[in-house]
Amino acid sequence: MTRQVPLFINGEFVTSGSSNKLPVTNPANQQLLAEVPMATEAEVEAAIASASEAFKTWRNVPVAERGRLMMRYVALLKEHHDELGELLSQDTGKTFEDAKGDVWRGIEVVEQAANIGANMMGETVENVANGIDTYSYIQPIGVCAGITPFNFPAMIPLWMYPLAIAAGNTFVLKPSEQDPLTPVRLVELFIEAGAPKGVLNMVHGGADVVNQILTHKDIQAISFVGSSRVGDHIYRTGTDAGKRVQCMMGAKNHMVVMPDADRNATLNALVGASVGAAGQRCMAISVAVFVGESKEWIGDLSERMATARPGAWNDAGASYGPIISRPAYEKVLGLIQKGKDEGATCLLDGSNCVVDGLPDGNWVGPTLFTDVTTEMAIYNEEIFGPVLCCITVDTLEEAIELINNCPYGNGTSIFTNSGGAARKYQHEILVGQVGINIPIPVPLPFFSFTGWRGSFRGDLHAYGKQAVRFYTETKTITARWTHSEATTSKQPNMSINLR
Repeated sequence: MTRQVPLFINGEFVTSGSSNKLPVTNPANQQLLAEVPMATEAEVEAAIASASEAFKTWRNVPVAERGRLMMRYVALLKEHHDELGELLSQDTGKTFEDAKGDVWRGIEVVEQAANIGANMMGETVENVANGIDTYSYIQPIGVCAGITPFNFPAMIPLWMYPLAIAAGNTFVLKPSEQDPLTPVRLVELFIEAGAPKGVLNMVHGGADVVNQILTHKDIQAISFVGSSRVGDHIYRTGTDAGKRVQCMMGAKNHMVVMPDADRNATLNALVGASVGAAGQRCMAISVAVFVGESKEWIGDLSERMATARPGAWNDAGASYGPIISRPAYEKVLGLIQKGKDEGATCLLDGSNCVVDGLPDGNWVGPTLFTDVTTEMAIYNEEIFGPVLCCITVDTLEEAIELINNCPYGNGTSIFTNSGGAARKYQHEILVGQVGINIPIPVPLPFFSFTGWRGSFRGDLHAYGKQAVRFYTETKTITARWTHSEATTSKQPNMSINLR
């Protein structure tokens, strides 16, 4: 019998009553792993109602106790780290090492959630006026929701609900329907850590479920990671409904290669950053900008990329896994063909990739284009595959102008041995996350994930201190207390103008 992916409502895993179900398949071989239900309107309502009821008491649980829940959760996640990695590999097709990295980067955020007390400290000023003090509290806002993508089914849910819950909120998670098995296991471990019922709920579904969450009167804040098309809809709909919304969206990340960079280290970094995770990450490098004489390195880059190969999750020699689904696979192949049709030179073509023993997998080999222009579809669209486009320019100024004209601003990097070039780049580039001799500059969770421009909608970013502020409100109190009647009788009783 095919495994049925459960919902999680009010502290219990429940079988959905929905007749609308989607297959969950292993993208390496099309094996049916499970069926995931599209939750009914009543089931989503029940999940939100459970979170609303739980908030009444959870918000009053001492902050230290909420932090200890996260400490127990961290311990369990670490204990089951490899198990989660294996499950995630089969769910997504990622190689085992890549999958374990997905889990670990999520664990690092939960470690920050365990330190929630330090991140919820308010401010105080004594004697702002005669005998009057002002101070602020950081308080939870209520029921929060997270809508997460397929490409990081452990890390990105762990960006969201641990911080929100540690801050005193309750949460409804809507993970990707393409690989829901890993989020189910994350929820199981959270309950094992001692989470009270109703604090975390999980539903599955598509657009109807998302829209119900976006417009529900009891949802206060919504976090999203995914495509720009969906993110724009979520931001508009959620904010129109009065919600606080943060959307981490599409990207087209550039890496600038200066001629004074370390050639070997730069090219190795470029290969890993472009084809790793089959290019299915919002921080993947998809455009290499070669400055001046560094364009002579493109032939060497092609040879190195050709040595990377996709394979099964447990193939220790594989560089990356398959594309997540057949439609996504067809989209990648279509864009590769479009690049050829539009006049780009395809130095390395992964369109007809075959992996021994897995003929039905969604395999795309490393693909490298040169002679790419900014008018081409392969430059303007997020391919989300192991495809790298090369552009050549004469100067660093031209590279900066090129990147700043791109509508996205998620991540970028520069490889150089010049401190002056690096300083100029980090100062002038209009991108939120910048790497210097680091290809994928995803910050550790005591900072925040700070995409800019078309890669982000909202005011406060994911994880770090900004996320704590996203999931909380500041309450400011101005107070005057008198010591005794004798004290008050010595001072005139008049109002104080604080302006």
